[in-house]
Amino acid sequence: MSRRPAGAPAGLLVPAAAGLLFLVLPLAGLLIRAPWATMPERLSDPEVLAALRLSLLCATLATVLCLAFGVPLAWLLARVEFPGRRLVRALITVPLVLPPVVGGIALLLVFGRRGLVGEWMDQTFGFSLPFTTTGVVIAEAFVAMPFLIIAVEGALRGADRRYEEAAATLGAGRWTTFTHVTLPLVAPGIAAGAVLGWARALGEFGATITFAGNYPGVTQTMPLAVYQTMEGGDLDGAVVLSLVLLIVSVAILAGLRDRWITAP
Repeated sequence: MSRRPAGAPAGLLVPAAAGLLFLVLPLAGLLIRAPWATMPERLSDPEVLAALRLSLLCATLATVLCLAFGVPLAWLLARVEFPGRRLVRALITVPLVLPPVVGGIALLLVFGRRGLVGEWMDQTFGFSLPFTTTGVVIAEAFVAMPFLIIAVEGALRGADRRYEEAAATLGAGRWTTFTHVTLPLVAPGIAAGAVLGWARALGEFGATITFAGNYPGVTQTMPLAVYQTMEGGDLDGAVVLSLVLLIVSVAILAGLRDRWITAP
């Protein structure tokens, strides 16, 4: 005789409901306070459209950068034993807890015109990263990459390695095994990490304004536009921009969740 699952105890339901309200009410506040009557006019502003395009472009490029460097690093942490692996993993997670402004200062000290790498780049190629669109991409990738690495490493550790061993037994080389067996096996984890990294990059503020500045059309992403509008005393304008970010983020996450993120 099968047993019916027990209902959730009230001791858990009450704080769970309170936690849900805590997360949802601020979002509902944006919807309630949004100036719907003037929304089309505000959204058609060229500066708003430029900030939105720049945000989407930079977040996407930052995600590509995270994939290019983060997936190999996650594989290294999950598959290879080497001295100092715990230290490397700890260093990777530092941007998760580091104040974004501190991250921006750290990027300046490395990639600035007088930075450890930036001075050489400036003297050799005449190219400087700070206060450029490329600088926005670098700042966003810096704060977003740990999300992807953690997700991909977890997927690699949870993957069944028998498929990789079978491929090696059949004569497949390491690179062939990685590209034809490992990557398809952990594709949902990679997609989940990429989505989380993209969402984090889209909302990045502190490191971006510190490292790249806030120049309309060049480095002013949507979060920076929200800050500038709020500083200018235009609360309704800030609400509109915030609502755009909310809608874009929710649409992307909801659209990909069922296929890539939700576990079966």
